[in-house]
Amino acid sequence: MHDLNDLARRYIDIWNTTDAAARRQEIGDLFADDARYVDPLVAVEGPEAIDETVAAVQGQFPDLEFRLGPVDAHHNQARFTWELGPAGGEALVVGFDVAVTDDDGRLRQVYGFLDKVPAA
Repeated sequence: MHDLNDLARRYIDIWNTTDAAARRQEIGDLFADDARYVDPLVAVEGPEAIDETVAAVQGQFPDLEFRLGPVDAHHNQARFTWELGPAGGEALVVGFDVAVTDDDGRLRQVYGFLDKVPAA
């Protein structure tokens, strides 16, 4: 089994990487070519579309950071909580993701859930 704790950390790091070339490289390394990312607001397939989604979230929430919470993993799947908020501050958004890897340890599916979102 691949280290799913490290995979979750690398995944969250991607959401904090604002250098577009570095982020795209890491997405290409971490995600399978046919990877899917699905949350309540978006459903995309492939590393390019995942990168565009991450860039859009960064544009919507500038100066905020993602923080990884506990990771629970077995076989080729992991679930983990995360927060989005100002550095050292209270989280504005809280959620959890479920990630499934392929046999090579690359992300194949990521399902995102939102537990706390800012009031409109």
